[in-house]
Amino acid sequence: TGRLRDQWHGMSRTGTLGRLFGHVSEPVVQMNIQDMARRLLKDGDLVHITSRRGSIVVPLQASSEVAVSQAFIAMHWGAEYLSGLSSIGEPLAGVNALTTSAYCPSSKQPELKHAAVKILKAELPWSLLAMAWLPEGESLAAREQLKPLMKVFPFTSCVPFSNNAPLGEQSRERSGVLFRAAGHEAPPDETLARIERILGLNGADTLRYIDKKKGQRRTVQLKRRGDHAELSGFVLAGDTSAQAWIKTLLQDELPAQAYGRLLLLPGAKPPVAVQSRGKLVCSCFNVTDTAIEEQVSAMGAGSDTDEERLASLQTALKCGTNCGSCVPEVKRLVRASRGDVSDPALPLRAVIPIRQVA
Repeated sequence: TGRLRDQWHGMSRTGTLGRLFGHVSEPVVQMNIQDMARRLLKDGDLVHITSRRGSIVVPLQASSEVAVSQAFIAMHWGAEYLSGLSSIGEPLAGVNALTTSAYCPSSKQPELKHAAVKILKAELPWSLLAMAWLPEGESLAAREQLKPLMKVFPFTSCVPFSNNAPLGEQSRERSGVLFRAAGHEAPPDETLARIERILGLNGADTLRYIDKKKGQRRTVQLKRRGDHAELSGFVLAGDTSAQAWIKTLLQDELPAQAYGRLLLLPGAKPPVAVQSRGKLVCSCFNVTDTAIEEQVSAMGAGSDTDEERLASLQTALKCGTNCGSCVPEVKRLVRASRGDVSDPALPLRAVIPIRQVA
C-alpha cells in the first residue's frame, strides 16, 4: 500500500472534498498487464484480494507503474469508501483488512505497507452504478444515508465527486456522490428505489426503464441549466456498460437536451457522440491531459528545452503553479510529446512506490 497524490491518511480531512477525487476517483487495485494476462483478468474486472488476515473485493486496473508479481492499493480506501458483504454474511472492511499483524520488535512499528495476497476474479454478474449532483452541503448527508447499503451487496464503493471548477471560481463548483455495487443477482426493487431517493432521483423529471425479468433498471434525470438541459443524475442497474459515456456526460456537465429518452438505452456506444475533456492532471486549476497535450502540440517541434516548454505550459494553463503535486505528471507529458516516455527518476513501485508511502 501507499498514499495517493491528493489524499491524506484516512481521508478524515480530505475525503469529503469531491475536488480531491478528480485525479483518482474510485478504489482500485493496480496490477501489471503481464500478471493480468496470466490470470485471464481484464481492466475493470472485480477481483477477490485475500491475505492471511482477510479478504476484500475491488475493481482491477492495469498499470505500467506496478512491477510484475506486485499489486498496489492506496492506503486511503478504508471501510468508509470500500465495503461489501462476504459469502458468510460478514461485512468486508477496506484495505486494512489485508495488512498483516507483523511489527518491528524494537520500535513496535507495524508493517503497514506490504502483505502477500492472492488475487482471483470475483464472479458477480449483476452490477450497479449510481451518480448524481446534489444541492450544496447535501453530499455528506447522502453518503451517510448510503452507508447501511454498503453492506447489502458483496461489493460496494461510495465516493464524492466534483466538477473541479478552477480555484477562485467557487460559485461554479458542484459536488455529488458516486455509488457502485455488484452482486450475484438483482436486489429487491425497494433497495434500488431507496438509492434513487437518497440521490434525489425520484421527482417528476425522472425517466425510468425497468425490466424485472432481466434484472435491468435505468433511471435518468434531466434538469434545465441556463439555455440548455444537463444530466443531473442516473442509475444503471444490471447492464452498466453505458457508463462508458453517460458518466462523462454528467461529470463534464455536457449539454444533454439532444439525448432525451435515448439516455435509457443500454450499451457502451453513445446514441449521440460524447467528447470527454480528458483525465484530470491538475486538481487546482482543472487542467486535463487533453488540454496539456493540445497546448504542447501547438508549440510545434521547436528547439526549446523541456524546462522551457513546462514554463510555457504553466503560463498558459497554470497547471502545477499552486500546490505543485501534479508537476511530475506534467513533466512526463512534456517528455512524451517528444517521444521520450522513459522516466529514470520514477522507478517501478516494486522498488520505490511512485506515490509516496505514508
